[in-house]
Amino acid sequence: MVLGKQGAGKGTQCVRLSHHYVVPHISTGDMLRGAVKSGSDLGVKVKEVMDSGELLGDDLIMEMVAERLAEPDARARGFILDGCPRTTHQAEMVAALLNPGDIDLAVDIEVPTSQVLRRLAARRVCVDCGANYSVAAPPRVNWTCDVCGGEVVQRDDDKEEAIRRRLELYERQTAPLIDFYEKRGQLTKVNGVGAPDTVLRRIIRATEDRRQRWGRHR
Repeated sequence: MVLGKQGAGKGTQCVRLSHHYVVPHISTGDMLRGAVKSGSDLGVKVKEVMDSGELLGDDLIMEMVAERLAEPDARARGFILDGCPRTTHQAEMVAALLNPGDIDLAVDIEVPTSQVLRRLAARRVCVDCGANYSVAAPPRVNWTCDVCGGEVVQRDDDKEEAIRRRLELYERQTAPLIDFYEKRGQLTKVNGVGAPDTVLRRIIRATEDRRQRWGRHR
């Protein structure tokens, strides 16, 4: 699983890691955006919370995660978990869900808050497929997604007030996860500043180092 502030490049790196290790990328953000797009009663509630910059309740998140982890592809070779857990309570629920197994490794991508603010304020997202762009690297044609042709916009939760609210919530609720996984010997920290390819290589190197240590102790 991968930890980090919003805007630390966590989602993009999770996708690339899933391709590298040929395992599913399980993203609570993708699941929630799917619910919003469906227009269901659940989706309406989710949108209200997401637009305010608040975090969703543990029970709702874990119900979705449990269903996804029960699918055959997640049981075969493992998975990259992105967006959950966000709190120590959710971490305990994940551990119970995976028992007698557990999370193998939690990767904390470290990026200064000032850089996170700049990244998120510049981010633009396709409303249809979720592809990410920025004001510095826009789609080729008039804010139309290169992948699916959908409209590329600034999400309400990427505006400054919502960003600051999410970062405050991260420090209060999510940052304690670092201590939680560190005490359990499941944490590795990776410098998230630099080109995406550079950060990906750091994550893979840290993961492989940990896998070698597992091999020596098994």
